[in-house]
Amino acid sequence: MSKIKLLLDVVSDMRSLADSIEVVANAITSGDGENVEITATKVKEAKPKKITLEEVRGVLAKKSQAGLTSEVRDLIKKYGGEKLSEVDPSHYGSLLEDAEVLGNG
Repeated sequence: MSKIKLLLDVVSDMRSLADSIEVVANAITSGDGENVEITATKVKEAKPKKITLEEVRGVLAKKSQAGLTSEVRDLIKKYGGEKLSEVDPSHYGSLLEDAEVLGNG
């Protein structure tokens, strides 16, 4: 995700927060704080972070350098590839989780 897109998301979230704070402040100053219903703004569902090939490659490279090359190859084969670029991107999350526990046992 580009830095500009991230900044635009932050600005949008800050505007939403400011609107919510304004509603609360108005409710408190009007004296009807307990009787005023605050309408919730749309809350964005947390999007799971999309894991990139580069992230997986970085973790696997570290594991391989730590002497776990055969285990790394086995993981790649487990997820359907002879090499990392052949692994379906939908499996990157699971592959990364499995890779992170290599050598920790």
